Amino acid sequence: MKNMKTKIRRPQLLLTLSAVVLMTGLVPGFSQVPTTESEPSALATNAFLEAFPVQRSDGSIESFAPAVKKVAPAVVRITTALRVDSLADPAGKLEEPFRSYFFGQIPRGHPLRSLGWGLGSGVIVTEDGYILTNAHLVNGPQEVKVALPDGREFNGRVIGLDAQSDIAVLKIDAHHLPTVPLAESQNVQVGDLVLAIGNPFGVGQTVTHGIVSATDRGGLGLDDYESYIQTDAPINPGNSGGALVDIAGHLIGINTAILSSSGGNLGIGFAIPSDLARNVMTDLVKYGYVVRGYLGVDAQDLTPEFAKEFNLRCTAGALVGGVVPNGPAEKAGLEIGDVVTRFDGKEVRGARQLSLSVAATRPGRTVQVEVVRNGSAKPLQATVGQVSKNDSRAQTDHSTDEQNPGALPDVTISDLNSQLRQQLRIPRHVQGALVLDLSAFSAAAQAGLRPGDVIESINHREIRNVEEASRLGQKAKDKRTLLRVWSHSGSHFMLVDESQSGQPADFIVR
Repeated sequence: MKNMKTKIRRPQLLLTLSAVVLMTGLVPGFSQVPTTESEPSALATNAFLEAFPVQRSDGSIESFAPAVKKVAPAVVRITTALRVDSLADPAGKLEEPFRSYFFGQIPRGHPLRSLGWGLGSGVIVTEDGYILTNAHLVNGPQEVKVALPDGREFNGRVIGLDAQSDIAVLKIDAHHLPTVPLAESQNVQVGDLVLAIGNPFGVGQTVTHGIVSATDRGGLGLDDYESYIQTDAPINPGNSGGALVDIAGHLIGINTAILSSSGGNLGIGFAIPSDLARNVMTDLVKYGYVVRGYLGVDAQDLTPEFAKEFNLRCTAGALVGGVVPNGPAEKAGLEIGDVVTRFDGKEVRGARQLSLSVAATRPGRTVQVEVVRNGSAKPLQATVGQVSKNDSRAQTDHSTDEQNPGALPDVTISDLNSQLRQQLRIPRHVQGALVLDLSAFSAAAQAGLRPGDVIESINHREIRNVEEASRLGQKAKDKRTLLRVWSHSGSHFMLVDESQSGQPADFIVR
């Protein structure tokens, strides 16, 4: 039997030459479309009377039909299209329209204007036509069509999208529309019955049911702000942007991803909580972008290995790997190596929770931050800043012609200069030794070190250049080396264990 890889996929349906495939978006780089409205439309939180499922005399559920009848009219089909210049080549590597491929209307090798199709779902949440869906579904397409279950079809206008949460807001020109009221997803519990409504595979609106399998799921690597509701309600391609509702017919989530080895349902689906979707929508409608709090730290989970290195007795909290100069955290007194244990009165279990808590805090607020430093608790106060609406992570170009002695076995590093900083988009405040190359089989590579990273410290000692890195590396007697490394995802700690290779912690010189 062949091994099958399980992947996290976006349940969007794309129709292209290569067949029906799942993608996270048609074209990257689509920016928010500013809204002309000055105030947000009122969210329809009480649009319907509660619809309870029909129950038998013994209390068991007989039918979900009442809830479905309330919700289904407000779950729409979204079709997207993107025109691009291409050439239909004999190898079939370029995209052609779905219809042309299956019915042979366009000869191979014929120049054409290719039309890439995407199919997903959305949820009407206001009577005047505001629709919640996934950002990855409408990120790039030039045409967006919205089809209602009653047969009406409208042109959709993208009010704004937030790739960091995968939420987008569309607007159609219509009034007195059916809506789905938003529930408070913070009250959702594991075991709750749920319904998933959308347009899987383009066969038409479909309803499936299941339970909430987990809440606050994260670490999937799909978005920057992950706190998914996990469900076993079948979700398939085309359900992307559709509704996850409770049995009273209230929206608790926007379906966004599936865990699958085949592209179809395996009983593990993920939805963006309605609380997050509501907040994102309000900001997108009012400002055209999402207002998020900013602390100015690079945080990571505190593992047992890191706890040992920092002489800590527990692993709860977020380890600070970097502090942005002149940012809110530095002004509040946070330091590299601190462990944030509480933020704004709430316990911090890990880096993801801290990131979500900071983002949800309105800029300008002063909050209590408790950290553990050198084994002792230290209370601090921080005034939260605001994430720039143009904030983005730059991609790293690893090309360079400068080589210098390396910092670890099979690792080659270089001093930073203005040319490298500009080429690799490394901020001025980052000091250290640039990683040029390393063996894919080295302990450093297995620990996560990559070309383009900057080694900022070795065994708690800050470094500014290759010479200092080499000297500290040669002095190290232990085969376990604690690095603090900057990458385009921020600064973080990394533990390199050379004990299995038996190589000393000295440096390569080229």
